[in-house]
Amino acid sequence: MSETELTCRELVELVTDYLERALPDDVRASLERHLGDCGDCREYLRQIELTIAVVGRLRDDDLPPGLRNALLAASAGRHRD
Repeated sequence: MSETELTCRELVELVTDYLERALPDDVRASLERHLGDCGDCREYLRQIELTIAVVGRLRDDDLPPGLRNALLAASAGRHRD
């Protein structure tokens, strides 16, 4: 990653850390500059934030049987890659 410019692909890879406020200040500033210039990435971030808000309201009772375990397994598999 360049010190001054962040690509859309790099932003996608960093968005979780950005939302968790886990990025170093210089990377966060670069990401925010990119968001200022890139409407597509602003929309992507908005969609991620909306997804988090909606999913955050779900209760275990809202999920069909087995779906919770399937989602957890899928998430675990993704984090191993």
